[in-house]
Amino acid sequence: MIHVYSVADHLLAVRHGLTFELELTIDALFTADNPSALLTAALDRAMPALMPVEVRAPIQSQEVWAAGVTYFRSMTARRDESREAGGDSFYDRVYSAERPELFFKATPHRVSGPAQAVRIRRDSKWNVPEPELTLAFNAQGRLFGYTIGNDMSSRDIEGENPLYLPQAKVYAGSAAVGPALLVMDEPLPTSTEIAVSIRRAGTEVFAGATTISQIKRSFASLGEYLFRENAFPHGCYLMTGTGVVPPNDFTLQSGDEIAITILPIGTLTNIVD
Repeated sequence: MIHVYSVADHLLAVRHGLTFELELTIDALFTADNPSALLTAALDRAMPALMPVEVRAPIQSQEVWAAGVTYFRSMTARRDESREAGGDSFYDRVYSAERPELFFKATPHRVSGPAQAVRIRRDSKWNVPEPELTLAFNAQGRLFGYTIGNDMSSRDIEGENPLYLPQAKVYAGSAAVGPALLVMDEPLPTSTEIAVSIRRAGTEVFAGATTISQIKRSFASLGEYLFRENAFPHGCYLMTGTGVVPPNDFTLQSGDEIAITILPIGTLTNIVD
């Protein structure tokens, strides 16, 4: 496995605990037929480097999409938030249907990186982070890596009417990815844990965890549906849904710190603006 980090004007890769400077771009990885082979070849001619303090989101021209209702916990949460609008049965049907819920999440300029701010909507009163394992697909639809995603969501807007989903999900600062793109040929173990901690004024106000074994749908199926009748010339990221949902009386506040950890990828930390 190789960790790829985006810094000022180039990429760094960490392999076997050593850091190297790469003559590659994120777009080059996502458009390669075999990103892992391209990365390995670049490492063989790379020079050693120091890991900087600040890294950027590992994104260049990629769209970010997301899958919904992939966990049972997510299905029950969506049912709760949309009950008054009469949409609670929609999520039951999506959870059990063959076709997954897939939706557009962000373009690169809407995506925050590690230590950058994510935002809550000013016209929303119920906002939560959604910690998600995020898949990296190349332009041909090949799954070649993983990162951490934060799918910021306005639950009251989505719950008011399912047709408001784009407004609840897509806005400036509505997504974060990073800190690294983990490139590996073998799948992550199903025991891989996704953990989130939210701190307010130095005190933890919410913590939760799940494992990717709780995801109902296979990554291959999600990828196939995403690329069905669609094209991603620069590849794309796909957030795979959340199984960690704060209680209904919780909402984010400006200044909150959100830390999402998925080993072996790392920890993605963002402050709420």
